[in-house]
Amino acid sequence: MIENADSPPIIDTGLDSANFSFEWTFEGTALPDTTPSIEADQPGVYTVTVTNNATGCVGTSSAEIIESNPPSFEVTVLSASFSQSYVVEVSNIVGNGNFEFQLDDGEWISLEPGQTTLVFNAVTPGTHIIRGREEGGCGEQQVSFATIDFPPFFTPNQDGFNETWNITGLSNQPNAKIYIFDRYGKLLKQLSPGGIGWDGTFNGKAMPSQDYWFRVEFIEPTTGSPSTFKSHFTLKR
Repeated sequence: MIENADSPPIIDTGLDSANFSFEWTFEGTALPDTTPSIEADQPGVYTVTVTNNATGCVGTSSAEIIESNPPSFEVTVLSASFSQSYVVEVSNIVGNGNFEFQLDDGEWISLEPGQTTLVFNAVTPGTHIIRGREEGGCGEQQVSFATIDFPPFFTPNQDGFNETWNITGLSNQPNAKIYIFDRYGKLLKQLSPGGIGWDGTFNGKAMPSQDYWFRVEFIEPTTGSPSTFKSHFTLKR
């Protein structure tokens, strides 16, 4: 019997030392242990020889301990910013064991033998989490990432939903600049990526329901180069 609620696991014969004697080996080398159970502190084959003290009958049993741990890994967004649908790669997977990965609350996907990367397609804009774990249950790691995109509309009507507008996924670029214009090109607001966003007002006055234009100056993560993106969104009341 192997108890593996903790690491390292305990190999336990389940027998009483008053009635039996024990000899343990690891990979063929004798161990000093003479107890009914031992702590398996390294991977390999452990063998116990059990002798019934009353009858002299001898039996042996072996257990193989396989080392496993949760994976460490990197997550890279392969698609350019403002793509609306993204390809995300899991790579540099390091660890011992058979691994599987999950995007947000989706299904777990196992790596095939020899597979060193995993790709998630059609990832939506926003912040996401990829989790990796060893299939045997030996821990879990997670990596958060965000795609750079913008909401196509917002509704500043004090109902608590979509009250402000901002570019998502730029929180790690504090020097990025976001400008909002009306249809005539008048600058209405300059935003900080880390701020709460535009509330749909100009000089304290609520702006009407219509399309507004924006320009964002940022560093494109896929190239590491300065980039500018322009588009429009809708204010709905």
